[in-house]
Amino acid sequence: MEERREAARELLTLEELTNRVGMSVRNVRFYTTKGLVPPPIRRGRSGYYTPDHVARLELVRELQGHGFTLAAIERYLGGIPDDAAPEDIALHRAMLAPWQADVPVEMSRAELERRAGRELGDEELATLEALGIVRRPRRGRFEVAASQLQVGLGLVDLGFPTEAAVAAGQVYAAHGRQIAQELNELFRTMVWPAYKEAGAPPERIQQVVERLKPLSIASLVAAYEAAMDEDRRARIAARTGRGDRES
Repeated sequence: MEERREAARELLTLEELTNRVGMSVRNVRFYTTKGLVPPPIRRGRSGYYTPDHVARLELVRELQGHGFTLAAIERYLGGIPDDAAPEDIALHRAMLAPWQADVPVEMSRAELERRAGRELGDEELATLEALGIVRRPRRGRFEVAASQLQVGLGLVDLGFPTEAAVAAGQVYAAHGRQIAQELNELFRTMVWPAYKEAGAPPERIQQVVERLKPLSIASLVAAYEAAMDEDRRARIAARTGRGDRES
């Protein structure tokens, strides 16, 4: 039975595999040695690869693109069953699609200052970093949320305190992680199983994720605005004593 199933699957040579996944022969062999992908299927002296190998190598490449270390990739793949179908592995890859609405642009400090239209002091850069508009992934380089740069520079010009930007960033990060964890758990337990049970291809899941992005961002903004208004009204009521009189 297993032999007939293997015979029905597409078999690729090592060269065809590397062309398919965009990796070098050396990398494929390295990942095989590390156990991240299974060894090739032997037919005499030749080794062949299946869609299982393609799916796992594409997942490895996706994880690398998100900055995962080799050890983290090993742990992640260790949680995927050895007999997982290529479609199931592709679903994992679809879930890794970045959620950034504004993909950062990498540039040097000179390029950043040209984009800003002026020289930027260290304090100004610190404020832009605290606001999440600029990040320094490595020495001499910056990742910039280009569409937000002028907004950030406007706050800098208005004297927005760097300490306040740092504190606000910590609030956003803490609550952002909590929201992400809860929404990911909801997606994992309710959305993903429904599409998987229906036999939907990984591309359908990817389309769902892509369409959810703007709705999720809009919902978060609306909830934030409503909460800010409610909090402000509550504070005003407390200061004027209305809260005590109405209770």
